[in-house]
Amino acid sequence: MKRDRKGEIWDFEHELPGDGGSGGGDQKLILGLDGGTTKTICICMPIIPFTPNHSPPVYARAVAGCSNHNSVGETAARETLEQVMAEALSKSGCSRSAVRAVCLAVSGVNHPTDQQRILDWLSDIFPNDVEYYVENDAVAALASGTMGKLHGCVLIAGTGTIAYGYTEDGREARASGAGPILGDWGSGYGIAAKALTSIIRAYDGRGPETKLTYSILHQLQLSSPDELIGWTYADPSWARIATLVPVVVSCAEAGDQVANDILLHTVQELASSVKAVVQRLGLCGKDGKDAFPLVMVGNVLEANRRWDIGKEVIKCISKDFPGTRLVRPKVEPAVEAALLAWNYLIEQYQQEL
Repeated sequence: MKRDRKGEIWDFEHELPGDGGSGGGDQKLILGLDGGTTKTICICMPIIPFTPNHSPPVYARAVAGCSNHNSVGETAARETLEQVMAEALSKSGCSRSAVRAVCLAVSGVNHPTDQQRILDWLSDIFPNDVEYYVENDAVAALASGTMGKLHGCVLIAGTGTIAYGYTEDGREARASGAGPILGDWGSGYGIAAKALTSIIRAYDGRGPETKLTYSILHQLQLSSPDELIGWTYADPSWARIATLVPVVVSCAEAGDQVANDILLHTVQELASSVKAVVQRLGLCGKDGKDAFPLVMVGNVLEANRRWDIGKEVIKCISKDFPGTRLVRPKVEPAVEAALLAWNYLIEQYQQEL
């Protein structure tokens, strides 16, 4: 085992019973991790045969904050990833010596250099015989709706947004997911940022009056739009700004035109990301009518309001691609990340035979 940079995270291993603290003799484990801009979830599951129609047993589940290095920086991202994996193993009563594979599906993994950076981190944390798999979080999100089959398209719209797709022969494509500065305006951050901008514009006399002014100031316990400047720049984190999305939806439902226009623009942005992926991969077939699964994930797309963003996105996409088949995941992406690692291990074993 390599020397730990933050040994205290793994102190629990010294208190585990048995040689090496495997917490179950010969039991071998897989860690699956779904890392987003708002939260990071890690699950620990055993390496055992399972049937596709039943979720595998989960020994432990741990939750931490943001692990997107583009949002919080590399040091904070690594600390979050290491902490959440250590907590999951601690809860399961096992040490790193029981781990055989780790699959990290993390937002902000946009290039092979991002993957290599995380692989280097993992090699510092786990024994040399552990297999590592690093993907963008959209890959696990897609698999969570298709029960492990990487085919179709996934749309994530939470704090951030991305559309990602796979063909059955392994081709892949993505749209959006480059962060708010580079135009992820269908995201929760994008919705809230447009709302804050609209308040300032109305206050200046550069834009129409809007119910957003009273509603957001009331939500933040501020007395004047001037105070929004200090509130915003005191901590301009994407997740903090995105918490204002429910207020924007409420104002739109109350008939505010500015809020309504923000949500309509959001629908167009999200739909255009999906359409770009579908067209590039030809998921819709030559005539545009072939069926394909569209997995939708994220609180922006949750169907719990009268102004249903997800429903409007589907309507917009279906006009061009009538074969769009909406899928709501039955398991969380962290579980599917673990199953992806399991599948990778099986494929590797079969190739070695």
